[in-house]
Amino acid sequence: MSPLEPFGARLRRAMDERGPLCVGIDPHASLLVEWGLNDDVAGLERFSRTVVEAVADRVAVMKPQSAFFERFGSRGVAVLETVVREARVAGTLVVMDAKRGDIGSTMAGYAEAYLHKDAPLFSDALTVSPYLGYGSLGPAVGLARENGAGLFVLALTSNPEGGEVQHAMRADGRTVGATMLAHLAAENAGEQPLGSFGAVVGATVGDLASYDLDVNGPLLAPGVGAQGATAADLPRVFGPALRNVVPNVSRGVLRQGPDPVALRDAARRFADEIRDVVADA
Repeated sequence: MSPLEPFGARLRRAMDERGPLCVGIDPHASLLVEWGLNDDVAGLERFSRTVVEAVADRVAVMKPQSAFFERFGSRGVAVLETVVREARVAGTLVVMDAKRGDIGSTMAGYAEAYLHKDAPLFSDALTVSPYLGYGSLGPAVGLARENGAGLFVLALTSNPEGGEVQHAMRADGRTVGATMLAHLAAENAGEQPLGSFGAVVGATVGDLASYDLDVNGPLLAPGVGAQGATAADLPRVFGPALRNVVPNVSRGVLRQGPDPVALRDAARRFADEIRDVVADA
């Protein structure tokens, strides 16, 4: 598969073939303890590689949370490099959840770290924060296009604090969140079968009827499972954009470990529920 094939095209194919589920890899301390592992690099590696080996060959997307690797310093980042590489070899797409956002050469540096095809942490897509202005993401947008990668831009997140920024009204009458969605729609204009520049829209965020979610790109939707949203909630939240939603489940799958069979079964249950809801919509 060519690394220059756009992320959106690769994601659409993976969603159609495997279902749209994204499984998070969030090795925080409490989960390591639940698995009977030490909160150290060895525990981090055992946890993360077990999850990859259990589900990477059967889900469309995996999303490692960089912070839980970074907290162990360079050795943790080395584990993250291995996880990204092994997940991609197994055929799943990797979205690096790092939420990077800065300006100028600093943003370009972040882009080089995650979106250049020769970088040790090269991922199929990266989560980014646009709240220094959407234009500040320019270096990441450009490098993603060059390397067949994508971005997921924080737009309507489900954390309670997000509303004070994302629902704030601009002078033109649009909210900040709606402005980010409009930027993404422009970025993806004319792309087939799916644009490579998506939004993060929480599955627990509530009524989004006033927002146009049709950005011709994917919508990464955290919140299914332990955070309270279910597959049955997705049509109400996302409406006509449902087919492009990538629901993320983390603890709902991860708490079934360390048994690989239990991890696979949990991922399959969520994937089947989501696939059925999308098919019926």
